[in-house]
Amino acid sequence: MQKKADRLYESFAYAKAIDVYKDLLEKDYKVEHNQKKLADSYFLLRDPENAAPLYAKVVEQPGVSPEYYYKYAQALRGVRRYDESRQWLKKYLEEGKNENLVEDLLNEEKIAIYPGLETFRLKNADFNSEFSDFGAYKGNGTIYFTSARAKGAKNPKIYDWNGEPFLDIYTVPSKNGILESLSGEVNSVRHEGPLVISKDGKTMYFTRNNYINNKNGKKDSEGVNHLKIYKASLINGEWTNIEELPFNNDNYSVGHPALSKDGQTLYFASEAPEGFGGSDLYKVSVKNGIFGTPENLGEQINTPGNEVFPFAAEDGKFYFSSDGHKGYGLLDVFVVDLQNQEKIYNLGEPINSNLDDFSFTISSEDISEGFVASNRPGGKGSDDIYQLSMLAPLVLKGTVTDSINGKPIADATVRLKDENEQQIAFLKTDSVGYYELEIRRDVKYPIEAKHIKYDQKLGTVNTFEMDDQTELVYDIELSPVNDVEYLAEINKIYFDFDKHNIRPDAAAELDKLVNLMKNEYPELVIEIGSHTDRRGSLEYNRRLAERRAQSTYDYLVQHGIAPERIVTYKGYGEEQPEIDCNNCNEVQHQLNRRSIFKVVKME
Repeated sequence: MQKKADRLYESFAYAKAIDVYKDLLEKDYKVEHNQKKLADSYFLLRDPENAAPLYAKVVEQPGVSPEYYYKYAQALRGVRRYDESRQWLKKYLEEGKNENLVEDLLNEEKIAIYPGLETFRLKNADFNSEFSDFGAYKGNGTIYFTSARAKGAKNPKIYDWNGEPFLDIYTVPSKNGILESLSGEVNSVRHEGPLVISKDGKTMYFTRNNYINNKNGKKDSEGVNHLKIYKASLINGEWTNIEELPFNNDNYSVGHPALSKDGQTLYFASEAPEGFGGSDLYKVSVKNGIFGTPENLGEQINTPGNEVFPFAAEDGKFYFSSDGHKGYGLLDVFVVDLQNQEKIYNLGEPINSNLDDFSFTISSEDISEGFVASNRPGGKGSDDIYQLSMLAPLVLKGTVTDSINGKPIADATVRLKDENEQQIAFLKTDSVGYYELEIRRDVKYPIEAKHIKYDQKLGTVNTFEMDDQTELVYDIELSPVNDVEYLAEINKIYFDFDKHNIRPDAAAELDKLVNLMKNEYPELVIEIGSHTDRRGSLEYNRRLAERRAQSTYDYLVQHGIAPERIVTYKGYGEEQPEIDCNNCNEVQHQLNRRSIFKVVKME
């Protein structure tokens, strides 16, 4: 049995090998060796849930290779045990192993989530099967995808790696919605897919094992038949004239083709030895059917891990999957602007999960639709295709108004914060109190509105369950501060020494108060308090202050303010000085000779 298990493993028949290794472990036969092989088999089948507990035993074996620390760390990421994963990555580094491979994964900073405001929604594609389905791509009214379903085959050839039939390309034409096997010569007895089709619909680039003209190509020194990219032409409704691209190689895989918007650049993944490790992403020029020299996309995009499934969107964004950039576990989908490559972002949930998320594409016909594949729970089979819809940002807009008179407030500040109370947007209202900005869906944003003449207002903007809406109206009412002088922007009403008449400068200030009470707050009720300096007796100053209060009251009434809106006008003499001084100078005396106002009622 041991020889059988190892032979299956060495021939990449991991699905079959698992059953034999499990039998051997039940018999306690060569436990350490078989634990490793069983764990590796699960890991190679992208099953971290079963691999992780086995690796937990393997890493405790005496003299175990540090490479298993890395494998265990990766499996732990696949089951969202991130802190434990980092501990085993550190142990891997302590053994002097590949620092470049784990540098990004060890970084405890948060995942760099794509800051775009659009929101993704996913649903299982109707055409998924119990077998592996991925690589969906929509163009010219047809959905193309890769599947192991072997539709129509009586005795399909089985891929020993995972026990499923070999992959073929299928279509779902929008004209009838009936799933069909791709017509022509593309599908063979080997693996086909994924693919991309030129904008004119006449040329297809697709991935296939090294197989052409019904013959297997050369295998490498370890007996592996690698992937290659082929070209097919659409002739009389069928894909034919299969040609191998010139930069393929028998010794390493080349696959996952994608085209730029203008069709003059072909992107692909390859395990070429001059890369940064694992599978890297490359580009090659395509002009008049002639291919240039492939170029590695560089270390900003490529890592010592695996970068696969490139996709060039029509808006200039470049998407790909990677297990080398910081993500949720195994393969995640990332996005970068190829023009500057300043920052690579993880697309976040729900596009990504703790398992494999890959073959992200956007429809060439509708940029709000696309596909992604994943082996996350909840699908029909191993890998499943998810249809994605991309919802535009919500337009948050509203008007900031006075809660008393309903008038718009210009130059009010509106701040939007994230869940950590960090500011993410700051803006001012315009002349009619209006504000507007774009925000993400599925978020609760703390919001704050302020103005110097108003009390601060706090609230929450909730953007959940708004898929059918394009905008969210959030009006804000601010309560004016309880300070007449502030609201009217008036200075103190000052008097000359031993006088109670209203000076011209005081009249100008009182006119502002009249305007406020007539035009801004017609329900405003106030009280008046008047004061003196400390020269003169207490009683004299009290009477002088009363005359000043009377003068102030009379001015307001004479200028149209109803007497009942001034409930009190009182003289306080020298009892409540603005400047509390014993030997006051003239400036200080003047500051104490004043009338002031208080709000009694605003509405």
